[in-house]
Amino acid sequence: MSPPAASTDHQIRTIDVDGQKYFVSLRVGYDGVEYIGRLMFTEASTEISYQDHGSVPGTSVQDAVRKTQEFSEGDLVQRCYRALSEKRRFGKLRRATDQMIEKIRYINRVAITLEKGLVDQESGKAELNQAQSELLVIVRSLRLHAGVEDEPDQVP
Repeated sequence: MSPPAASTDHQIRTIDVDGQKYFVSLRVGYDGVEYIGRLMFTEASTEISYQDHGSVPGTSVQDAVRKTQEFSEGDLVQRCYRALSEKRRFGKLRRATDQMIEKIRYINRVAITLEKGLVDQESGKAELNQAQSELLVIVRSLRLHAGVEDEPDQVP
């Protein structure tokens, strides 16, 4: 039995907020107990993403995605406003940091399942090596994002 992947991204739909088009996606990860989805709103014109701090829990990836797809247009607009109100200056660095933390959690889950004998030694070690390689790629990207601010809002 292999542990769930660190996270998966799912396109939900496109919404318009104050004349701007946003692509709505859901990043779903497993925290060891349940699947937790985080909404991402990507502005179409700048490709800058904003994460909603609220979560969408589910018993499976499909459950979290289904719940999100059932949100009304108004629900998504409200969540987009909430995400926009908490903008981070260094969004790319934050996303890389989030990916790094997800990958570390995944490595830990694989190590635990390997230790408990829930996965065979050879495939478990291969998964750990692959995840470690992916983590190193993320770590190497941090210096590209450090100190780089997202583009500021355009004031007409």
